[in-house]
Amino acid sequence: MITGKTIAITRSKEDSEEFIHLITMANANPIPLPTIELVSKGEKIVEDFLNSIRDDNHDFSVFMSSKAVKLLFDTARKLSKFEKLQLSVANTTVIAVGPKTKAALEKEGIRVTYMPQKKYSSVGVGEVFTRLNAEGKKVIIPRSGASTPFLAQLLEKIGLQVKEIYLYDVCSFKDTSQWNEFRVLFSNKKIDGIVFTSASSVNAFFEIMLMDSDKKILLEDLQKTKVVAIGPFTADELKKFGLAPIVADVHTVSGAFDTIKNCFN
Repeated sequence: MITGKTIAITRSKEDSEEFIHLITMANANPIPLPTIELVSKGEKIVEDFLNSIRDDNHDFSVFMSSKAVKLLFDTARKLSKFEKLQLSVANTTVIAVGPKTKAALEKEGIRVTYMPQKKYSSVGVGEVFTRLNAEGKKVIIPRSGASTPFLAQLLEKIGLQVKEIYLYDVCSFKDTSQWNEFRVLFSNKKIDGIVFTSASSVNAFFEIMLMDSDKKILLEDLQKTKVVAIGPFTADELKKFGLAPIVADVHTVSGAFDTIKNCFN
C-alpha cells in the first residue's frame, strides 16, 4: 500500500498540482522537487516561428509540451502578435503530444486535430503520422533546445520535412534550498519513491544532489528506492547512471502515479 509513503517528483510545486492531489488522496506524502528552469531564447522565438510558417508553408505544427505552448503564446502577447500567431498555428493541422499540451493549446483558442491514443511521447506522435499518409508534408515543431533529435529523425524516416524551432534552454534549478527537506529525508532512508518526469530532470537531479553527496552512496541509496520514469527517454537517462527504473505505461503524471502506487501493492 502507498498509504504513508513519501514520494518525490522532479517538478516544482506549481507544476506538481495534479501529482500532489493524487498522492494526498492516497494518504501518502508528496514532495515536489524543482529540478529545472526554463531560459527563454527571447522575443525572437515568435518571429522565428511566424517567419518559418510564412516562408515554408508548413502543413502540420506539433507541440511537445504545455510549457512550449505557454511560452510561445505568452511571448506573442507581450509583442502584440497573439492574434497573428494564433492564426498562423490555426492554419496548420495541429498535433499535441498529450492531454496537458492539448488543453494548453485549446486555452489559447487552438483546435487540436490529432493526439496520440496512449503513448504521449515522440513515439506516439510518430504513430499518428504513420496513420496520416503524410509523406512529403512539412512539419514545424516549437520545443526545448535540450530535446533529443529522435522525433525529427523519426518523422524524416516517415518521409516528412521537419523544422524545429527552439524556444528555450534548460538549466538546473538554482534555489536548491527548496531541496532541504528532501535531502534530510533521503539521507535518513525515508524517501520511498521518486518519479522522474524528463531526461533533463534526471541530469538536474544528479547535478543538484552531487553538490553535497557522494555519487557512490547516492546511487546505492537510489537503488533501494522505487524509481519511476514517466517515459522511455527519461528511463534511458536514468539507466546511464546505473539505475533500473520502472517505466510508466501511460506517459503522464497520472500514469506515473498509477505506476508508483502499484510498486507498493
